[in-house]
Amino acid sequence: MATVTLTAGLAGCAAEPDPGTVTVLNSATDTTEHEANQDFFDRCAEPLGLRVEQISVPADQVATKALRMASSDSLPDILELDGSELPQFAETDGLRPIADTGVETDQLSDSSVSLGSFDGVQYGVARSVNSLALIYNTELLAEAGLEPPTTWDELRTAAAALTGGDTYGMAFSASPNADGVYQFLPFFWSAGGDETALAEGTGGAAALQLWKDLVDEGSASRSVVNWNQQDVNDQFLAGRAAMMINGPWQVPALDGQDAVDWAVASIPVPEAGQDPVPPIGGTVMTVPKNDDQERERNAGRVLTCLNSEENQLAWGERVNNVPTDAGAAATYREQNPRLAPFADLVLTARSRTEQVGTGWPVVGDALAGAFQSVLTGRASPEEALRTAQQQAGDAR
Repeated sequence: MATVTLTAGLAGCAAEPDPGTVTVLNSATDTTEHEANQDFFDRCAEPLGLRVEQISVPADQVATKALRMASSDSLPDILELDGSELPQFAETDGLRPIADTGVETDQLSDSSVSLGSFDGVQYGVARSVNSLALIYNTELLAEAGLEPPTTWDELRTAAAALTGGDTYGMAFSASPNADGVYQFLPFFWSAGGDETALAEGTGGAAALQLWKDLVDEGSASRSVVNWNQQDVNDQFLAGRAAMMINGPWQVPALDGQDAVDWAVASIPVPEAGQDPVPPIGGTVMTVPKNDDQERERNAGRVLTCLNSEENQLAWGERVNNVPTDAGAAATYREQNPRLAPFADLVLTARSRTEQVGTGWPVVGDALAGAFQSVLTGRASPEEALRTAQQQAGDAR
């Protein structure tokens, strides 16, 4: 990311903007998602005498688009970023601390606050979040006389028992990119792995060994090194995997078919009684600094409305994500018992950038290289982590 360019441009604003229009840059390119966003923006803006205009680009282009807008002094009033991208923007001092915009955050979950924070300052607010869970084929587990596994030993045993014919017991993404890293983190963190010291301790090696054992024992396909999270869901729906690691973004596809009866459970942990530590995912809405304080206040007013308990609950229901407001999250859990494990998991989840900030992309790439080399037989877990630590280097 071009830090110098961003620093110079984030404080800018479009020449003579419409004072009654709040602009939002986001990744809501899907028509349904865009319209859903607009419904919520309108319900919040209209009582304030405002209107909201969305500028939507693909998710992987939001940061680049923001940089171009910054260079022409035309940044939006609200910039919606993936939580993992926030540190790179906050580091430039171009974002307004969210408390300065009038948005109250005391009622938000700790994990969601960490998602929107950098160096101890909260710059973004998430109205809903997601994480990963174990999704399983209820019929296959029932036929095998199994309950959803809760520990790694139980996971190995269940995956082996459920493997047969064209069906593997377990599926996960180990692709050498963000999908694979996101899916590895629940195992890495739950075992005590430390992204600031990848080769230290035994947790990281244990997590790598678990994945290696599942593949080497034939309980998971060797193709996991090529599967993204959508591929994993496709395998599950085709009956070629009895269990998978995946997120609530797959619920529409899961609900839209009749071939597989499914349910959700927590992610297995190394030892009984431990809390799983998955990554927290989602977008955060930030307010770029602006010489026009009234525009910043208007952005804060819209964000305050969007993050009311009522609106968070309605949004969470619409997108199958967990509200970050404590009261809304509790209601969501009660009203969506099938997805309750996701609501529980976000309570112990944490941000990928919490410990390493802007160094996360380097750390993520190093972790991807580690599990890829282990699963393809090029290195032992310990060797892979030593190499990963050398690659991460300055991210510490």
